[in-house]
Amino acid sequence: MQYIQPRPSSIVAALYTARDLGCDLAILHGPSGCSFKHARLLEEDGLRVLTTSLGDNEFIFGGQEALERVLQYAEETFAPTRIAVIGTCVSMIIGEDMEAAIRDSEITTPAIAMDIHAGFRENIDGVMAALRPAADAGWISEEELGRQKRLLDGANAVERARGAACKPYIEPSRGDLKHVVAGRLLECIRAGKKGMVIMNAKKETAYMFADVLVAVHASSPDADMQYYANLSDLGLAKVRRDAKNIRDGLKAQGIDPVMTGALDEYGVLGDSVGEIIQDVQPDFAVIVGVPHAIPPQYTEGVEVFSVTNGPRQVEPLHDIGHQHVVVEIDLHPKTLGVQEIVASEFGDIVRSLS
Repeated sequence: MQYIQPRPSSIVAALYTARDLGCDLAILHGPSGCSFKHARLLEEDGLRVLTTSLGDNEFIFGGQEALERVLQYAEETFAPTRIAVIGTCVSMIIGEDMEAAIRDSEITTPAIAMDIHAGFRENIDGVMAALRPAADAGWISEEELGRQKRLLDGANAVERARGAACKPYIEPSRGDLKHVVAGRLLECIRAGKKGMVIMNAKKETAYMFADVLVAVHASSPDADMQYYANLSDLGLAKVRRDAKNIRDGLKAQGIDPVMTGALDEYGVLGDSVGEIIQDVQPDFAVIVGVPHAIPPQYTEGVEVFSVTNGPRQVEPLHDIGHQHVVVEIDLHPKTLGVQEIVASEFGDIVRSLS
């Protein structure tokens, strides 16, 4: 059955990937309101977003001239280093040749066209629509393109198996009461139980998820606790920068986590992290970011505290046996444009109770 709940947009996925590829300007070739919220959010993260503002006239007669004008304006006004031209449903329906518009505009700024629209059921199609022309332009290697494809397929499989795409509709939830969950977590720590804190976070969301590690460590620095994080130096340029910033932030707080992988590998680390859990055999585990990436057979017999930013992830996490699930609402907007660890609501509650 098809999903009957809102799903992430492939156009927005292309926008975020343009940012990760080092573009500092993107042009949405479509109506002015297309992807408005995310376009505004990404401007907080250093990506200037323009639109060709196509209307009724262009729907009929085409919008190539409008795109050429915006490309020329963008180069003259903002002097960008890289430009991404991103398609929309309108540009796809009327058959726009965005590569021809880039060529005919005669701009000298490196620019690529991302042929995408919102008719794809999986947002990873938008990521690949950005990465393929980037590889053709030499912005990334063919090896990295293949790696990214593997990671995207893995993340998609996790969402279908245990994530927000595992059912046609999932009731959104704010999760369990944070002060109750934090109280139980501190009980486990103070009782001397053996614990793990695992961050398996997606890209920039790690700036807030890492705060849970900081809060737990600050509450009981001498506790029997082990820390793990997917902060290895791999991936696109922004992903590597973010990982270094967070590693430095954790180090400043006295935390030196064991590396489990990179920030873009969250979807394929489930088995390897699960094997670590089985080797450690903890009494409890705090898993933040994308907890459902870890197959449930690895957490049997472990009291699991999950921290997610997805209201539709609460039910699936409870279904696979995670006893405590809390949600960091509006986490993503709060982690755009930052370069250091951001306080989380759950982390603040842990600190206040400890």
